[in-house]
Amino acid sequence: MSRLVEKLLRQIGRANKRFGLIESGDHVMVAISGGKDSWGMLDLLRRYARRAPFDFTITAVNVDQGHPGFPVDVLRDYFEANDYPYRIESQDTHSVVVENTPEGKAFCALCSRMRRGILYRVAEQLGATKIALGHHRDDLIETLLLNLFFAGRTRSMPPRLDGRPGQPAIIRPLALCAEESLAALALEQEYPVVPCDLCGSQENLQRQQMKALLAQLEETNPALRGNVLAALGNVEPSHLLDARLRRVEADDEVHPAVVEPGLLQILEPTAQDHL
Repeated sequence: MSRLVEKLLRQIGRANKRFGLIESGDHVMVAISGGKDSWGMLDLLRRYARRAPFDFTITAVNVDQGHPGFPVDVLRDYFEANDYPYRIESQDTHSVVVENTPEGKAFCALCSRMRRGILYRVAEQLGATKIALGHHRDDLIETLLLNLFFAGRTRSMPPRLDGRPGQPAIIRPLALCAEESLAALALEQEYPVVPCDLCGSQENLQRQQMKALLAQLEETNPALRGNVLAALGNVEPSHLLDARLRRVEADDEVHPAVVEPGLLQILEPTAQDHL
């Protein structure tokens, strides 16, 4: 096993310990797009299952959304060649997304909402208790910046998002893993990476702007991304402006922040998370 695989498995283990992503007896439905991140997640989760001190199972699921020329056989062949339990769910959302997205706007929002609905339905049919998505450290950081700059809110992607009672939780096992490491893993393990032509065909998306901004700032501050990730887990509610995080007495004396249940999850970053 390579040093890169070991490092990523340690990061998945830390994320699982910190956020309770995967538990004994879980059936994890691993969402596979065909990109480098989802392939890496599938590979790493199977390796993690072999060393975890508890039992859980995984099933790979791809939603074939009807993109013209999407090589679904590439995914099927890889699943079968590597003995992964899998399901390919074919449903044409591509035409719906293209028809209902105004010219010049990103397809991603509508596309992801429709795909998420399909994933929940398939998870219920499979009896899955968790749905694993391949968002990594850099996705969390970029989402934070997108929300700050374009939506006026302080919000990222949670490593675990519990649904309604009886609904599987959404988990992000790669939350502490760098995109750079996952790209290197894809080359090392020779995954059959399939690009998303729908999103890739649109230039100047806001997320690409955030990537460029981070890369520029990182030239003078190599620890930038690690610091932003640490900041997501080092929140000081008393120094923010959200009134829901504070309790003000009648005499206007400001007391220490009171966090409402489910409103904020404070993490405990470690130096290792900067890797």
